[in-house]
Amino acid sequence: MTSKSQNLKEMQEELHSYINQFKTGYFSPLSQLARLTEETGELAREINHHYGEKQKKESELPKSVAEEIGDVLIATIIMANSLEIDLTQAFQDNMTKFNKRDKFRFERVDERIKDEQIR
Repeated sequence: MTSKSQNLKEMQEELHSYINQFKTGYFSPLSQLARLTEETGELAREINHHYGEKQKKESELPKSVAEEIGDVLIATIIMANSLEIDLTQAFQDNMTKFNKRDKFRFERVDERIKDEQIR
């Protein structure tokens, strides 16, 4: 498999093709949420091993934070596909919301924007 940069639409299409090769197809939204929750827990555990105080047991296989984030991403894309959610549109809608709601929430790097806030 060659490595290439993909946008969200291409990722969604690739996973849709992958899932459709199996008779089972997509699991129910509740089952998918359970899987996403499980993958998020594994990510939390790995972050705790890398950046927290909890050390891995000698019997535990090494994993990376990137691997666990990848698992969360895949579970998220599969859920979005099954619910017919366009992740590109969802991302754009959320960025619009963040840019409006949080425009002055945190201290800005660009001081000119602070001046706009005062006006």
